Amino acid sequence: MMKCSYCDSENKLTDQACSVCGAPLHKKRPQLKEYVSLQDSALSFEELKDFHTYDLLVLLRLVREERSKSYNLMRTVQKAPEGAEIDKGVIEFGESEYRFYTARMKLIEGLLIDRMGYKPKRVDDKLLAALKHRMESK
Repeated sequence: MMKCSYCDSENKLTDQACSVCGAPLHKKRPQLKEYVSLQDSALSFEELKDFHTYDLLVLLRLVREERSKSYNLMRTVQKAPEGAEIDKGVIEFGESEYRFYTARMKLIEGLLIDRMGYKPKRVDDKLLAALKHRMESK
């Protein structure tokens, strides 16, 4: 027998969906990760959609920070004094990083909108602590 991870009903091992609530029986629910890093932002949509909402929020925070750094670097280069020698590769790298992190940010925000119904304006320690507290007291 197999228990449904949603309604806790017993089902046959051969069943694809729960006989009580219809939830898929062989789909894993998102689990908290031990560690989330900026490198995770390069994962595909299919991989990111399996992240726990808390982990997506942490990742969004990291991506937004990196995007801000890329933007500030671009602005610094643009404000360089007239005649300053700036390697074209540095400019292109800054712009591509900014575009990359903007796209990743929008993807993660889209996943959070699907889950939460909105994208948080700020992901700060207070928001994460409140969510962690709710998760621990369920």
